[in-house]
Amino acid sequence: MGHAWKALLLITFFFNKGIANDCVPYRIDNEVIACVCNATYCDGLPDGIPEVPEEGNSYWYVTNKQGLRMKMSEVKFDSCENFPVDVTLTIDNTKKYQTIFGFGGAFTDSTGINIAKLSPATQLQLIRAYYHPKKGSRYTLGRIPIGASDFSARPYTYDDTANDTTLKHFILANEDFDYKLLYARKVLEFNSEIKFFGAAWTAPLWMKSNDNGLTFLKEEYYQIYADYLLKFLDEYKNNGIDIWAITTGNEPQIAFMVKIPLNTMGWEPESMANWIANNLGPTLASSPHNETLIFAFDDSRKALPKFVEPTFRNQNANKYVAGTAVHWYQDSETPADILDQTHDEFPDKLILMTEASVIGPPIWNTSKVKLESWRRGEKYILSIIEYMNHWSIGWVDWNLALDETGGPNFVNNYIDAPIIVNPKTDEFYKQPMYYAVKHFSRFVDRGSVRISITDTDTIKSAAFVTPSAENVVVLYNRDTSPRHVVLKDVQKGTLCLELSPQSMNTLKYK
Repeated sequence: MGHAWKALLLITFFFNKGIANDCVPYRIDNEVIACVCNATYCDGLPDGIPEVPEEGNSYWYVTNKQGLRMKMSEVKFDSCENFPVDVTLTIDNTKKYQTIFGFGGAFTDSTGINIAKLSPATQLQLIRAYYHPKKGSRYTLGRIPIGASDFSARPYTYDDTANDTTLKHFILANEDFDYKLLYARKVLEFNSEIKFFGAAWTAPLWMKSNDNGLTFLKEEYYQIYADYLLKFLDEYKNNGIDIWAITTGNEPQIAFMVKIPLNTMGWEPESMANWIANNLGPTLASSPHNETLIFAFDDSRKALPKFVEPTFRNQNANKYVAGTAVHWYQDSETPADILDQTHDEFPDKLILMTEASVIGPPIWNTSKVKLESWRRGEKYILSIIEYMNHWSIGWVDWNLALDETGGPNFVNNYIDAPIIVNPKTDEFYKQPMYYAVKHFSRFVDRGSVRISITDTDTIKSAAFVTPSAENVVVLYNRDTSPRHVVLKDVQKGTLCLELSPQSMNTLKYK
């Protein structure tokens, strides 16, 4: 029996039982790899329950390697006497840190191409799975590539007419209308508070030098490129999408490593600072988009000091820049303390993690996916916990949806995504990565503030107080055995929790 027929039978079973929110499991060798969604059914949190339980109780949501997906229960505050304690974690609401702005993913061409292959009803389910405030993950951020990214079917910019210094040939691409704008407008129907930010992979080729494949913006085009980005903001606004922020460009270091002049553009740190100070900053400030923020860098944190120091110490650049954008690649080579150092040195500047993805294809329908699917979800939740605990105001995934090969991608750089689309069966599959983000995004509202919580090597943790004065605690048990955890809130009391092996846990209480 095929997976689609199994899913259909399970959906029928769940509806007959009156359980309309459970995961319909996609299994390989009896292991839950993903949850199956289609035009008529997708798992979610139970309908009709209050956002928070009665005083003295906490909601508890669990996703684990054994197959639970956002399984909800209620637990009482108790003395935890006679409870076999492995770990005690202490929460202190009086110790407050950064304010959280949100979580999200990227509206790439590839995401749009994949969503468009589904039926309209299934498309709606997928978009709702991410952005609906109650039925989905409550995402509040969306990243939009300015022109093509590597996750496009072709390379392009908005002005590929050589030497068009007046930008009179500037025009949005068909991909913008068919994939980016279309779905960005749809998510706004769920929540008008969603904020979009843009990042360009490259300026038009004619604006760049090309020395053995290493491409940089020519200084004579610094202002024209700033005008080019302003035109992007104009056109998106004209089409119903306000851009909350832009970055100085995707991964300025990659041009030194990968010679793809059609899709990369390098920056030297001092040149970037000067361009912000003399061109991008003043151009935005004197335009109708003067409230659009600028985030510098947009690359792996390994090179963070090298890039942010010249920008933040340049008085003219500093006044235009809200903060720095970082990616998670090479994080294993760079301690998260580098984020603390950046915050301590420049406490008025925001830090936002703007791209994460697992390099390598989804390995769908192979035995390897059984080994990798949970491990990839674990990488996501550990990264989110780490970034939250080191001053990031949010965490943004890369492609919202890819196909079973991890594409399309015009440079053959196939990767995984939290949602995999199968147009042949008009289904999509929500992998553990999807739930890792949801354990934060669904509960940690914009305006929440990180608070103090202790942490161990085995039980990783992050805690927040929401604008509605609720506490949200996220725990990950890395161990392959259950762990007995006492969660001690110095103001509320204690919760006695047996965390299942390799489990993501979110607790929410008044």
